[in-house]
Amino acid sequence: MTTLEKAQKASQARTLLGTLDHATKNRALGAIIKALQDNRQAIVAANQEDLEQAEKKQLAAPLLKRLKFDDQKIEEVCEGLASLIKLPDPVGNVMNALELDRGLELFKVSSPIGVIGVIFESRPDALVQIASLCLKSGNAVLLKGGHEAAATNQILADTISRAAIQEGAPQGWLGLMETRIDVEDLLGMSDLVDLIVPRGSNEFVKHIMRNTTIPVLGHADGICHVYVDREADLDMAVRISQDSKCQYVAVCNAAETLLVHANAARAFLPSMKATFDTHGVEMRGCERTAGIVDVLPATEKDWKTEYLDLVISIKIVDSLAAAIDHVNTYGSGHTDVIVTDDRQRAVQFMDRVDSADVFVNCSSRFSDGFRFGLGAEVGISTNKIHARGPVGLEGLMIYKWRLLGNGHIVADYAGKNARPFTHRDLKLDD
Repeated sequence: MTTLEKAQKASQARTLLGTLDHATKNRALGAIIKALQDNRQAIVAANQEDLEQAEKKQLAAPLLKRLKFDDQKIEEVCEGLASLIKLPDPVGNVMNALELDRGLELFKVSSPIGVIGVIFESRPDALVQIASLCLKSGNAVLLKGGHEAAATNQILADTISRAAIQEGAPQGWLGLMETRIDVEDLLGMSDLVDLIVPRGSNEFVKHIMRNTTIPVLGHADGICHVYVDREADLDMAVRISQDSKCQYVAVCNAAETLLVHANAARAFLPSMKATFDTHGVEMRGCERTAGIVDVLPATEKDWKTEYLDLVISIKIVDSLAAAIDHVNTYGSGHTDVIVTDDRQRAVQFMDRVDSADVFVNCSSRFSDGFRFGLGAEVGISTNKIHARGPVGLEGLMIYKWRLLGNGHIVADYAGKNARPFTHRDLKLDD
């Protein structure tokens, strides 16, 4: 089946999918959980095939880590699906109700976006998250994963699609694309596809944005910072910095730069270095950092780099304002953290740092749809329109206006003797 045919089927499926009742969608999600568990051996075997091929091609270690989809990953995605089932139906909710005049009532109602095209990296778990979120939100989805995960993505897409269709989802609600040519074709289908969500490198995302007229939602880089303030609890700062960098390095919400207030540097950096050394983290620091601990020299390029590896850049700053300026200059608007016991300084950091997620006294790794209680995420957006941060069900919704009248015409509200509008808020149970 060609990409055009898959897009046409998805466009046809969107109408029925958007009107499925909540119980049907939840049954379909439950069926997906069972299908993933029943097909566990075949899924893991397909993933092992992908891993072996990737190792032969000497795929980078961070990408290999993302590619792995074992029993533990299956349990994790099933847990995410179970939490998604518990969430309320995002479709058909009345967001606002207004009486324009007696018997003329206007409703703002949540509705699916339509057909979502998602192009993602070598993380098969992303396919499960994206497909399930689209199903719950009533959106059809066209998926393109990395070629290195081809076998895993194929069996996951087949398993998920069949399970949902057996419980009432329409044929064609999920389509899997396989080649780069498919992606190029997809980018030209503005009449069939409503939103593109790219998940990959900076250059890849920019390529998508340059080559389509379809709206694009996502982020290019995950250059995340942890700032250790002069008022920080230094033991806490070590734990948060270590978790932000080391808990899982190959993801966009892992810390890449550590900023340290000059007043805390001499007490903090030796302990931080000992912890990073234990975890095999390569430290690259500014000249002032190198005067306190043994580090490799950091360059201008380091402040702009998303390592996705056990590498971190470190800079000493003289003030909170300098830390904020560094984050806003070199960061990617993704996730940034301050460690401080001073509430006023924490609020100032949150107010002035221009990022989708700003945290106080906790790890950057909390920037995640599942951890935010969204069930899962399609991706993390650094956009400033529609959706920002982890994009879950709400980020896959739009709204439509419904106006209910009884023979009302605009002519009655125009001219010299125009009838006035009441514009009275309606209670949602009116």
